[in-house]
Formats: sequence, structure tokens, C-alpha cells
Amino acid sequence: MSDTVFVQLLDLACGALLLTAVLILWRRELTVIIRVFAVQGVALAALVAVLAAHERSAELGAVAVGIAVLRAGVLPYLLRRVLARGGEVRRETRPLVNVASSLLAAAVLTMLAYAVSQPLIALAPSPATQAVPIGLTVVLIGFFVLVTRRRALSQLVGFLLMDNGITAVGFLTTAGAGLVVELGVSLDVLLVVLVLQILTTRMRETFGDADLDELRELRDS
Repeated sequence: MSDTVFVQLLDLACGALLLTAVLILWRRELTVIIRVFAVQGVALAALVAVLAAHERSAELGAVAVGIAVLRAGVLPYLLRRVLARGGEVRRETRPLVNVASSLLAAAVLTMLAYAVSQPLIALAPSPATQAVPIGLTVVLIGFFVLVTRRRALSQLVGFLLMDNGITAVGFLTTAGAGLVVELGVSLDVLLVVLVLQILTTRMRETFGDADLDELRELRDS
């Protein structure tokens, strides 16, 4: 793979990663959010596949396949199961921050990520490290989703966004975190999602809802 093609494909994958994060922040319908998250999983797998082709690494290629299966297939499937068991609530109805303010915050977080990443890029300038701000932006947007959404499923997606961003930064800065390391991290994420799926189901069965603010009010009362 030539350097020009590598840079173009890398930019395309990183652009898709960032765009899907912004779309998740923008949308309120949980079904749409889960679909967009699945697309982000494909973008992350494509990013690793581009790095694998450039490095001619079979190990990275295997990791890319694993990421595609887990983050574009298994995790979205589990999220859809959680949503299907949630009854009629399929929308984030009362986020702490409205759409316009959320998009403005995304722009600010993007600039912050680029500013913070400059010293790291200066240490080892390369097409991969120059894309690190994209991964860091996804981490920050995921954290923003996590703290501004009220529904448990939306907050879970925010956590998974952070994990996708951290994974992207890891691969961009190290040319691969290693098959064993990525497998261990992915299994940990899968375990967290399974535990939260069970917890969310039990919350709905017991209290009838998974809105954390309403559950907090119930505790206070």
C-alpha cells in the first residue's frame, strides 16, 4: 500500500469514527443511536485494517476482524436486546443538555482534543499520530454523552464510545496494541455490557423504568 493511499484510507476511517460519535450525540432515538454505534464499530475495524495493511501485519488483521465482530455485531445486538426489553421507552426524552448545546460542546471538545494532542504528535510525527486527536475527541464525546444523558442505555453507549476512542488512540500511537491485549480489553467490555444488561433489566422489572434521575427521586422520597 502506497503512503498516499494509506493516508487517504486512514483519514476516511477516522472521519467516519468522528462523524458517528457526533451523530450519537445529536440523535435522541435509541434505535438510531444503536445503529450508528454499529457503524462506528465498522469504522474502527476499518481503521485497524488500514494499519494492518500498511504494516503488513497478520496479527493486526486478525484484531480488525475481531473488532468488527464484537463492536459492529455482538455489542449492538446486546444493546438492541436491552432496548427490546425496555417496553415503550425508545427515546432519550430529557437529556441534561439540548441538541444545539451538545453540538457546540462537541466542537469545543474537538478543539480541546487537538490542543492537548499536539505535544504527543510532535514526539513522533506520522500520519497515524496526526489522527490521534480524532480518537481523543471520540473519548471526550463519549464522556459527555455519559454525563448528560439520563437513560441507562444512553449512558452505556457513552461508555462504549469512550472505549472505542481509547482503542483508536492505542492503535494509532502504537501501531497495534497486540492481539492478546485487545482480546482481554474486548472481553472486559463485553462482560461490562452483559452485567449492565442484567442490571438494567432488573431495574425495569423492579421500578418500571431505567431513568436514573427518577430512580434517585424515588430513593430520596
